[in-house]
Formats: sequence, structure tokens, C-alpha cells
Amino acid sequence: MRKVFGVLGAGMQGTAAAFDLAMFANPDQILLADASIEQAQRSARRVNDLVGRTICEPREVNALDPGSLGEFLQPVSVLLSCVPYWMHPRIARVAIDTHTSMCDLGGNTEITLETLSLNGCAERAGVTLIPDTGLAPGLVNSIGLMLIERLDVAESVNLYCGVLPQHPIPPFNYKLTFNIEGLVTEYMYKAIALRDGEIVELDTLAEIEELDIQGLGRMEAFNTSGGTSTAPYNLKGRVQSYQYKTIRWPGHCDRMRMFRDFGLWGEEPVDVKGVAVKPRDLFCKVFGEHLGKIKDTDQCVVRGVGVGWKGAEKVKIQADILDKQCESTGFTAMERTTGFSIAIHAAAIAEGRFSPGCLPYESALTGEEFCTEVQRRGIRLSVVEQPL
Repeated sequence: MRKVFGVLGAGMQGTAAAFDLAMFANPDQILLADASIEQAQRSARRVNDLVGRTICEPREVNALDPGSLGEFLQPVSVLLSCVPYWMHPRIARVAIDTHTSMCDLGGNTEITLETLSLNGCAERAGVTLIPDTGLAPGLVNSIGLMLIERLDVAESVNLYCGVLPQHPIPPFNYKLTFNIEGLVTEYMYKAIALRDGEIVELDTLAEIEELDIQGLGRMEAFNTSGGTSTAPYNLKGRVQSYQYKTIRWPGHCDRMRMFRDFGLWGEEPVDVKGVAVKPRDLFCKVFGEHLGKIKDTDQCVVRGVGVGWKGAEKVKIQADILDKQCESTGFTAMERTTGFSIAIHAAAIAEGRFSPGCLPYESALTGEEFCTEVQRRGIRLSVVEQPL
């Protein structure tokens, strides 16, 4: 049976995912689709040039048109959905209808739960769907799983992640590396965590914590939504506390909180000189365009800290990643840690590793399996264990 991968979204993460599939998944064909055929052509050409063979072909697809998407999916074995998060469940329904397995980048827990609710349909269609296979949720939760797997009894797992400019520019010290709407969503909605064995909702842009990151110095971390996704629900009973925070340069959280507190992320239209405008739409347009103009190489920092027992000894295990833009391929740290992560899961689906149905991320690959694969891609993971 031919191994054909379809990548929906020929932007930053989709292009990196297609490259990773070409390098590691032994595909017969990769179809790289976008609403813009010009974008798909540029990205497919880049992948083919990097791998030195013609394996990636461009396609023009309207992801929200079931007819257009269904036609695209006919030859596809596994689809990688690298489009804005709110589109994933719509795409999943078409993938099920065309008997196409799928994984997506996640980004919002309620949307992920909508995808997972299609489990029965996926089982009957004989396909596997795994949401949340990006960076956070995604890679960071694989590190969390790895920490739990290395402990006989896990008490707590604290996860941290941030994609940052290497040369930060005040006042926000931030470079936009993904969709601005996704960033605002992370900052707006409640965070889900496990504390003392119970599911809790936490305020975002809150509980600021200082971290000392080797190579970066003093950073801040604070609650954001979506990073844990379904993990607190499915890991309940395996660990007492499980939480995620976003890493930024110091001062970023307080500045972003001002936009929220003064209503600039509101979704109810307001009258501006006779025109009804949603404050959030205006913010995303103006602030997003300004952030998008910042040109700098990026870096991705990930930290996981697990505390628990190994035998009779209480230990702390700390795992760290500091990945930077790749000089040889040009892929940013964000593209590498996100695009490569979804490709790892897509390759595992194509190998028949999972049963049909919709699988929560933490029920698919083990943490150890994923961490082995991500290190094969040149993303260095440092793990230090010490007694407490």
C-alpha cells in the first residue's frame, strides 16, 4: 500500500512537517496543500530542494469546502492539519468520511474535545485521529510523560515552554512565530491543571514564576491556556500535580495583561465612528502586523521538572531543550519543534502503530518513544536527575 501524506497548510509549520516526513517517514508521496497555490508551490519547491529529490507536490485546497478537501484526501493515507486550531474538527469530519487518518497541531482544549468526540465515527471508518501533536500541547507533554515514566511514583510535573527572539526588542521582547489569534487565545482563556489530584481551572497571565535558564539567564513563566490540553484528565491517578506555564523575557506578562484588562481582547462589537468593530479583531490586526515586522532568529526553550519516588528515594528529574534556528535548512526553532513533532506522530500512524479511533495525545506514543525520535532530528534534550 502506498504511503501518501497530505499536509494541509503550507506555512511555517506545514513546510517543516513536510520536510521531516521526507527525511524520516519513507513516503511514496507528500501532497502539500494550501488555499494559495503559489504558497504551496514555494513550500513544495523548498522541501524538494532541501532533500534533493522530487517527493513533495503542491496542491490548491479550500480546507473549509468539504468537496475540495474531500477530493484532496482521496489518495492520502495520513493527513497533517497545520491550519488555525478552530478548523481541525471540520477537517476531521471530512477525513473520517474519506477514510483518512489524521493528526493536528491543537491549540484549544475545547476544540480538541470536539475532535475526540468523533471517536466512534473514526473507529467505524477504521482511521486514527490524534490531535494536539505540536509543541504545546505536544512536545512538552511528551516530556511530561517521559518524566512520569521514569518515576515509580510521580508527585508533580511542571512544564514550561517559550519561543523567543534571540535579540529581544523592548517593550514586549517578543517575536510572533505563529498565528496571532492563537497567541491571544493562550493568554485569554483558563488554564487546566492537576493540583493535589484534582482538576482545577487557573487564571492565565498569572502566577508569575522566575526561572534561571542556562544560556538565557533570568526569565519569567506564567499560566497560559491550552498547553496541557487533555493531559490533566487522562493522567489523573498517575501524577498528583501537572501544570504548564509559558516562558517569556521578564516584564512581558504584565504588559500583555494591560491589553486584556482594558478590554482590547473583547469579542463583543463596539461602535467606532459608526462602524461595529470587535476589539479582539482590531488588536490582532494591528498588534499582529507590528509583531510580524520584527525580524530576528528565534529560539525555543522547554523545561520539564518531575518530582517523585524511585524506590525508596525521592528524586527530581529535570529535562531541558534549548533549540535554535537551523543554519543549514533555515527552519526556525518554532518550525522544528512544532512541525517535526506532528510529523513524528503522522509517521507512527502510517506505520500502523495505533488502533482506529480518536486518541488523546498522551495515549499515543510514550514519552520515551517520542523523546528518542525528536533527538534523532538534532533537537538536543538534556536530562538531569538528583536526589531530594
